[in-house]
Amino acid sequence: MRHLIDTTDISVAEVDQILETALDIIADRKKYSEACKGKKLATLFYEPSTRTRLSFTSAMMELGGNVLGFSDAASSSVSKGETVADTVRVIGCFADIIAMRHSKEGAPLVASHYSDVPIINAGDGSHAHPTQTLTDLLTIRREKGRLNNLTIGFCGDLKFGRTVHSLIKALSRYTGINVILIAPEELRLPSYIRREVCDKNHVPTREVTTMEEVMGELDILYMTRVQKERFLDEEEFERLKDSFILNPERLRNAKKDMIILHPLPRVNEITRAVDNDPRAAYFRQVENGKFVRMALIYTLLKWAEERPVTPTPRLDTSLVNNDLRCSNRQCISNSEDVDHLFRETENGDLRCVYCEARVK
Repeated sequence: MRHLIDTTDISVAEVDQILETALDIIADRKKYSEACKGKKLATLFYEPSTRTRLSFTSAMMELGGNVLGFSDAASSSVSKGETVADTVRVIGCFADIIAMRHSKEGAPLVASHYSDVPIINAGDGSHAHPTQTLTDLLTIRREKGRLNNLTIGFCGDLKFGRTVHSLIKALSRYTGINVILIAPEELRLPSYIRREVCDKNHVPTREVTTMEEVMGELDILYMTRVQKERFLDEEEFERLKDSFILNPERLRNAKKDMIILHPLPRVNEITRAVDNDPRAAYFRQVENGKFVRMALIYTLLKWAEERPVTPTPRLDTSLVNNDLRCSNRQCISNSEDVDHLFRETENGDLRCVYCEARVK
């Protein structure tokens, strides 16, 4: 049995297999209309979601399966204090696979330690969003015809943007990837991702402060929202905010075949005037999310049948250090009774396994 907590939990070959299955579904949806007949997906969404939750629901329904779950933690037993571990052990009695979104970073990983059915991370705080990453990869594959030899510019909130972090991790495993980071000083990509992902995988990376200086180089522009609440200085936000709004004027020097992606929802970072530009792929990206989640559900259930649960421990006890505490308040280890897990990096840092925060 396999879970999907982070994109790197599956190999490049397995990612390509899921993408090929998604393409096959697109080509022949009737072939898969009863592929999951009799199976049940539980959607455990502890925080609000529209696209992701409905995408999972639609995906399972188109596979011929059924859906149960909740879309608000207040309507579940978590309001009575039930832990993630207990919730998944209970829900696993009713469902064959679980998709979980949680505000606490690392919650889906905790779930995977206790679940007898596959767990899919549908977003955990600012940490990871692997199914959005698979959506992005499928969109790039369909729009550009390849996943290598690409220059991609990430624009906006690169510090807290979980979709950005996940996609950089995923693309770093392909060849010929160049990453350009377009962000204000306050929202730059965390240095550990540059060091442990980009540098480690020899991915060329540049930091710039405006779209205009690099627009003509890009094969892909990945937009995210610059959030006012991330700035300590409101005047600084007011000075910078318009620099990260995409409009037709800023696209004048872009390649004719460049594509614009956005994980959505948007606020004002892409103007409505851009929507009719053929390079705007963000609504096509939404539909690809349904197809890739169909492929993922189908594949994980198939793997579960081929490789069922074994009685071997699911927790690497060598990582347990209950004498330390994670410094990240949003980490699940600071709100629930779980073993504290830390991994040593190549440069000697200790990082929390749940949320990747460095031990200070």
